[in-house]
Amino acid sequence: MTATDPALTALAQGWCALSLLHGRIEAHIERALQAGHDLSVREYSLLDVLSRQHDGEGGHLQMKQVAAAVVLSQSATTRLVTRLEDRGLLSRYLCPTDRRGIYTNVSEAGLKLLDEARPTNDAALREALDEAAKNPELAPLVRVVESAGVPV
Repeated sequence: MTATDPALTALAQGWCALSLLHGRIEAHIERALQAGHDLSVREYSLLDVLSRQHDGEGGHLQMKQVAAAVVLSQSATTRLVTRLEDRGLLSRYLCPTDRRGIYTNVSEAGLKLLDEARPTNDAALREALDEAAKNPELAPLVRVVESAGVPV
């Protein structure tokens, strides 16, 4: 295939549209969360992921699993956890069965902030998708997002 191959051009255009949609949504949510709750999108995502942990088998996530869930490197995730821990929103503790493992839990203050921020996040997501749906290039992607319904 060459650089002028129509299939490659279509793939590149599709990827650009997807990247544009993601960027617009993330920027809109970021502004709303910062203004209303002093949270970044990454901080909100981390609190959300960690709030879904449970005490059953496989219920607590290792840092590499958390990093994958919030789409950050392990070192960036560790820095993010530290920032939120310093704000009293998270706590870390050693795994009771493997002293090398460190788990992270959302504190009561973190759960309260997450509950307060969730409607803001959801409204900003809806607004960003509604705005993107007005763009003919992004509208098909918006429909895919809206119909996905895949639990994270």
